Parts: sequence; C-alpha cells; structure tokens
Amino acid sequence: MAEPTREIETDVLVVGGGTAGFAAALAAARSGLRVRLIEAGPKIGGVMASCPGMPWGGGYPLGHCIGGIFAELTGRLSAMAPPAAEVRPCALENFGPEVQYDHEAATLVMFDMLDQAGVILHLNTFSGLPEMAGKRICAVSAQDRLGPLRFLPRMVVDCSGDGDLSARAGVPYTLGDDRGNMMAVSLTFHMVGADTQAVFAEGDPYFRRFAARGIAEGRLHPDLHKLYLIRGFHPGTVFCNTVTIRGVDGTDPAAVARARQEGRRRCHQVAHFLVADVPGFQNAQMWGLGPRVGVRETRKLQALYRITGEDIAEGTRFADGIVACDNPIDDVMRVSAEMTHEAAVDQGAYYTIPYRALVPETIENLLFAGRLICTDPVAFASVRGMPQYMAMGQATGVAAAMALEGALRVQDVNGETLAGVLQQQGMAGIAGRTLGAAG
Repeated sequence: MAEPTREIETDVLVVGGGTAGFAAALAAARSGLRVRLIEAGPKIGGVMASCPGMPWGGGYPLGHCIGGIFAELTGRLSAMAPPAAEVRPCALENFGPEVQYDHEAATLVMFDMLDQAGVILHLNTFSGLPEMAGKRICAVSAQDRLGPLRFLPRMVVDCSGDGDLSARAGVPYTLGDDRGNMMAVSLTFHMVGADTQAVFAEGDPYFRRFAARGIAEGRLHPDLHKLYLIRGFHPGTVFCNTVTIRGVDGTDPAAVARARQEGRRRCHQVAHFLVADVPGFQNAQMWGLGPRVGVRETRKLQALYRITGEDIAEGTRFADGIVACDNPIDDVMRVSAEMTHEAAVDQGAYYTIPYRALVPETIENLLFAGRLICTDPVAFASVRGMPQYMAMGQATGVAAAMALEGALRVQDVNGETLAGVLQQQGMAGIAGRTLGAAG
C-alpha cells in the first residue's frame, strides 16, 4: 500500500547538515525564518561525522579568527568546564592554527544551537527531485522511513556536498578538476593509549622513515608513504588522517562503498604497523574508525562568478567577500599519490570568498555553500576549509533572509550589503575591514 505524501511548507529548506548546512540553517532561523534541515545521515557535521576528530583548519588566517558562527561555536566549546576545544598550531607547513575539539561535545553544542534557533531537523532523510515553476524551485521531494515527503520552500540552500538537487534542477557543474579527476577520499581513526611524547619525538608529521620501511616490507599500501598523525584532543590519543583512496567518484554510491571497505583494510593495516614499529604505540589500540569515508571533492556548481587560482594568488579581497582565507593549496592525490600544501598567497596576505560564487546564474530561489562553491581546481584546493564552509553557510542563510524580505531573486541580493550584515554578525576581514584591524 502506498504511503501518503506529507507536505511541509517552510521558508527555507537546507539540504545537507554538514558545517555549511548547519550554519546556513542557523543563520536563516536567527533571521526569523521557518527553517527545515534535511540530512541523509543520523547526525549533523558532514566531515565531522564521517571523520570524527578532524580538526577545523583555516579558521585563523594571519592568526586572526574569521569570526561569525565559527567563532561562536569554538567559543562555546572553549568555555565549557573542562574546555572542549582549543586552538593549536598545525604541524604542516603553510597551514595556520587549527581547532582541536571533543567530537561529541561539538556535535551536542551544534544540535543545541539549531534547537535553540527553532530549526526543525529531518535526519536519515534523503532529498529527491526538485519541482520547477519557471526559474524557481517550488517543491522538493524527500523520503524518510515513514514514507515520502514533499517540501514547499520559498528558498532552498544546497549544502549537500555532491549537489544532486541542484544538478537535477538544471544547474550546470563540473566534476572534480577540468578533466574529471577528484581528490582522494579518506577514512580516519584514533589510536588511544599512546605515549604521545614518544610518538612525536622525531618531529616529522608524516613519519616518512617508518612509512618507507613498512612499504618496502610489504606491510603498508604504497599510497601510505606519508603517515599523517596528529595529537588528539584528549591525552594519550592520536588522530590518524592518513588513509586516502584515490580514483573514487564520490557521486557513485557503489564506488564509495568499495572505498569504505578498502579504507577499513588500510586503517587496520596502519594500526597494526604503528603498534609493532612506531615508538609510543606499543600499548595503544585503534578506536573511533570513521563510519564512512570523507569525500573532499565532487561537483562544483556554475555560479555568477568562478574563483580562480589567480584571484587567490593576488590576494583579492572582493567587495562582496563573505569570509577571509589564507589556506594553502591543499591538493590531495587528484592525479597521483602526492599531496601538496604550497602557500596560496604571499606572506601577510589573504583573500576573501565572494558571495557570487554561491549563486546560480538562473534559478531565482536557490543558493549553495560548502564544496559546491564555484571555483577552478587550484582555488578549490585552498577554499575548502570547514571554517570557510561554515562562513559560506552563514552567508547563504542571511542572503536567503534578505531575498525573502525584499522579494528579490538571489541574484539581486546586494553582495556588499550582505558583507556588511555579516560584519555586524562578527565576521572579520570583510566589508572593507582588514583582519586584525581595531574597531
């Protein structure tokens, strides 16, 4: 017997509950709008949920916090007793400070912030086809375990990472780089019970001497020539962000499932190797293997503006810039087994990410944020920090409210005015202000 379709009217429908979707929903709800947030998984966080313990890197360009919802979340966690987050230097060259945090505390606080703002969550819910009325999305189908849903939103924000909804609505896109190559996916885990002083005694964040021996002896996969290990937030823990699987199309569920199983094999391989060969791990054990692979890159949607590597290298501060950034070019195994993190801008410089890169060319009530942002391959390798995604989400949530209040197409929202509103909400280094400047 067919299940009846439940129809739900809402001002804003946010698709995807990662860091971008979290901030988009929160910002829109705080603007006084009715907001529904769809998330396919059982919890919010995106990469945070896929790779528990993944640091928030990129939130401190030139050593200054980007502000906004990212700063609020970090501040709430840091103010807990005992503190559930702290800012630490990154061990890799050209990366600024990053936030280490207690994963469960962060997830709880994020859920609480959404609840306090009145956001209605739909977890374990999959979005389906959009229904179009001219150049507007008038309805979005979805499915949960109780049956079909039909959302009737005035505004849609796609923060799904893969952009299925936007692509089905007709937004043009590129997949990966200009030749279809996508960054590798990752599966992470922790080692607990480690002697971290002994583990990090040599100072090489990639443990290359040990990795070379493991590969030469056939005990490690050849792609594991760099074992990126990070001090975990809690004492005696090490976060292992080292297993990457190349050549995976993140929009293909079967390919993602195969990568998950291959990643699981490699994670166990690494854990056994660490215990057997690397000082400080003798009494440690694996814990917290990610429930799924973290996908770095799939679709990039076509927008009013495409950010280029030249924009970033020149330290362009756009008039409609919504967040500051100085992340390096962090390209993870797109076309080879190599990873890069070359400086993106000159020393002491930063750039901003323009609102126009989050706005489709024709659909009048759709915005997108997170890794769907319109960039070239070089620029994408720099903009893809979770704090920047959070800021993009905040910007789209505010822009959605501005569009509805003014009866505007999203293309007609004034980006400079938006930047000014975001500055009033605590975003730093935008709207004519320089990072670190007083006042």
